[in-house]
Amino acid sequence: MSKKIKVIMITDGDHVAQAVVEDIAVSLGLRCISASGGNPTPISGQEIVGLLKTVHHDPVLVMFDDRGDRYKGDGERALEYVASHPDIEVLGVVAVASNTPSTLGIATDECITCRGDIVNRSVDKNGDMKGKNHDKPIITGDTVDVLNDLEVPFIVGVGDVGKMHSADDVRRGAPITRKAIEEILKQSGVSYDSKTKN
Repeated sequence: MSKKIKVIMITDGDHVAQAVVEDIAVSLGLRCISASGGNPTPISGQEIVGLLKTVHHDPVLVMFDDRGDRYKGDGERALEYVASHPDIEVLGVVAVASNTPSTLGIATDECITCRGDIVNRSVDKNGDMKGKNHDKPIITGDTVDVLNDLEVPFIVGVGDVGKMHSADDVRRGAPITRKAIEEILKQSGVSYDSKTKN
């Protein structure tokens, strides 16, 4: 029996998010399925799994995006397929907030603000805290509701990847998204070969 491919999912995939995810993959010594970038997700879950089976090493970063659709769109369908596949081990999800109305939202294990603080409060698209302290803060976004039906070990909520008042700009190393991915790696206990030690 072959070992499962370790994956971290990011629920954003526009061109800004794609640049961020690709940059973080390089700096942390991870792999990235660039073809999963797009707004909405341009390839199917089956195609993503096929690509995952070609990577030389893991963990692998994979993007999913519903392009603002509050219903189950292309990104969520692909996410659901990948997360449920017997050959895939999901280490965690970076759940990205959006302004999409009428979504359920997903309870996260923690959130990271645009200032880089780990908090037990929800954050909005800009990475600003909202609401009160919760045991499980809620992230609302267009590509997160499907997570309620899946078993995911660790979920980190953030604002809009690569944006957040420019705090997560790729030219700054996208520190918020990077921290979220590092939190998932730390929680999973999986070793990785970071190219840039802080």
